[in-house]
Amino acid sequence: MGDDRVFFRHTLATLAYRGSKAVRGAPTSFADFKASPTSRTPVEILAHIGDLLDWLLTQARGEEKWNNATPLPWDKEIARFHAALAALDAHLASDQPIVKPIERMFQGGIADALTHVGQITMLRRIAGAPMKGENYSRATITAGQLGPDQVPADPRFEFD
Repeated sequence: MGDDRVFFRHTLATLAYRGSKAVRGAPTSFADFKASPTSRTPVEILAHIGDLLDWLLTQARGEEKWNNATPLPWDKEIARFHAALAALDAHLASDQPIVKPIERMFQGGIADALTHVGQITMLRRIAGAPMKGENYSRATITAGQLGPDQVPADPRFEFD
């Protein structure tokens, strides 16, 4: 496996870690929280992240296609997020070709998804359900670990 695939798989694991932390323990009402009349709700943002990940897989396969999915209930969008990460990671871990240049996929879909995870984190604080910040450079993040069962943060590296 080339260095670019290894790096990209680690990037997906980083997205899984940060995304899991952003949604874990959020109150049920958080999914539909609206910060302003023109802002997306957290569940709409999470659905968009799922759309981005699905789009990235079509790019990797050389059959680029965008789909705006209708948001599912919060718990199902969380499951979709992890499933979409796993599907893209499985393609990267295989010997299947990656048709779209990884750099282009990173600057588009991945950078956008990371931005949206940050939005969900910010919305948690605005909604009165903050999560702890973290020194993410010290987090235990492993390529291929993409589910909600992430290694817990070391409390020494978390902060309010």
